[in-house]
Amino acid sequence: MSGAWLVLPTYNEAENVEPIVRESLVRLAESGMPHRVLVVDDASPDGTGHIADRLAAELVPVEVLHRDRKEGLGRAYLAGFGVALSAGAELVLEMDSDFSHDPADIPRLLRAAEGADLVLGSRYVPGGGVTDWGPLRRAISRGGSLYARLLLGVPVHDLTGGFKCFHRSVLESIDLEHVHADGYGFQIELTYRALQRGFTVEEVPIVFRDRRVGESKMTARIALEAVWKVPALRLRSRRAPRAGGGRI
Repeated sequence: MSGAWLVLPTYNEAENVEPIVRESLVRLAESGMPHRVLVVDDASPDGTGHIADRLAAELVPVEVLHRDRKEGLGRAYLAGFGVALSAGAELVLEMDSDFSHDPADIPRLLRAAEGADLVLGSRYVPGGGVTDWGPLRRAISRGGSLYARLLLGVPVHDLTGGFKCFHRSVLESIDLEHVHADGYGFQIELTYRALQRGFTVEEVPIVFRDRRVGESKMTARIALEAVWKVPALRLRSRRAPRAGGGRI
């Protein structure tokens, strides 16, 4: 099936999975294009996968990918991307499943994808922002994006964000099998690889909100991974043949 696929990774999101799926379907339908929501559940012990299965049985555009164990956000996304691409998706979106990203912004990302290869929901461009965070967390997040931007030498303001829309050509070209980072590092790596291959990137302002219910999956390991992953990316990067204009 062509059209747009939204990949939602879940781990212990029993309270969020049904409302986020239903709201996302409404927003995807606004685009007028064929669409599906793929829930990728990492064997959640709280029953998230069972709820997702019920939704898939009720709602035709919903599919569920069950994974045997929790292996991290990056592995979950890569598995979901593989399913979507195999099914013929032209656009693949990624989004948090805890309402930190507002499904109401999905149509804006899809519209922006008409003129860009990769669209980022950005907290750090005019019109974007963060709510419900304390000063320390804000500083860490903004500082992490600035650190990656300066070290990698790319003009992207929000490299660590996880609300994105990819054209299939981007995912097919960035060598997903050799993406090893997770969390913030995963997000940085995908965008950097796309830029290295000359794809066009557009940042669309979004407001990021802290999760409604449940516990954050962010850990010190995930945050620290980005610190060493960024210089490693820079050292390993080799200029690949350009697929597009390489502009922002």
